[in-house]
Amino acid sequence: MTTLLQTAPSIAMIDAAAVRVAGHVRRTPLLRTPALDALAGRPVLIKAECLQHTGSFKYRGAKSAITALCEAGDVTGVVACSSGNHGQGIARAAAEAQLDAVIVLPADAPAAKIAAIRAYGAEIVTYDRQTGDRDALAAQICADRGFPLVLPFDDPFVIAGQAGVGLELVKQTAEIGVGNADVLVCCGGGGLSTGIALALERGAPGLRVRTVEPTGFDDTARALSGNPGPNAPGAKSICDAILTPAPGKLSLPVLSRLAGSGLTVTDAETLRAMALAFAHLRIVLEPGGAVALAAALSGQLVGTGPVIAVATGGNVDPGIFRKALDCLDD
Repeated sequence: MTTLLQTAPSIAMIDAAAVRVAGHVRRTPLLRTPALDALAGRPVLIKAECLQHTGSFKYRGAKSAITALCEAGDVTGVVACSSGNHGQGIARAAAEAQLDAVIVLPADAPAAKIAAIRAYGAEIVTYDRQTGDRDALAAQICADRGFPLVLPFDDPFVIAGQAGVGLELVKQTAEIGVGNADVLVCCGGGGLSTGIALALERGAPGLRVRTVEPTGFDDTARALSGNPGPNAPGAKSICDAILTPAPGKLSLPVLSRLAGSGLTVTDAETLRAMALAFAHLRIVLEPGGAVALAAALSGQLVGTGPVIAVATGGNVDPGIFRKALDCLDD
């Protein structure tokens, strides 16, 4: 079974990933509208990763990891654990490489994400989110089939691919003359935040990553403040894509060095951000992909300088989206 190096990502790995994925990932736009500026009391720039292939930034990391696996040796298939978006990225990237893909998903994953993974030809194996052992199930599949496991955030090649968001921000902010800003990033395990932070450290040191998590799932924010520990038992949120129990082992050291303090938002603030993104930008965000924008609009940030919100995904079930749009009538 082919495996990849499990060490902290480096700038050299980020540059190599950019070469491997060139021509495959989309350069997503940096959007702005006066209506959101007025609501936030400052310029708000939205990096629309919801317009990336598969509807989220996850395709970047998946493409990077799978191309690295193919370069490293013979591989016929891959296994991934996912709440949905990583699974879609892996399914598409595997199909492009003509590899089999087995995606381990919670049984209650959003139907839209399950359907999309199947459409790419991947096999789905489900488990109960409350009682099942996802990691043990994935390990058994890897052992039975001889496939490597591609982790959603604790993989340096995944992080290196996701750093492409940061590489693009370096160029896009230079083009519009933004040299200093907080970059708010929706955060689960922290892979995207880590990749962006590393890219910005070299190319735009005046841009600082700030992680954003749902209330009750602020494990990264607490760890960055020096108070690590598990999330409260029984906590719930609509932000299914970023409900992780702890920061990634590769991510936390990087974020502790480069990121500012973490932010949190409520589900109500997230739904409002989804509604406003659609009303003023005509982009569709899922809850986990909208928390950064929610934080930008929440009044938590000090000052009136520009802020950048990474809108990480748009794979939302219709019922949740209708609930978000109801906020426009409030």
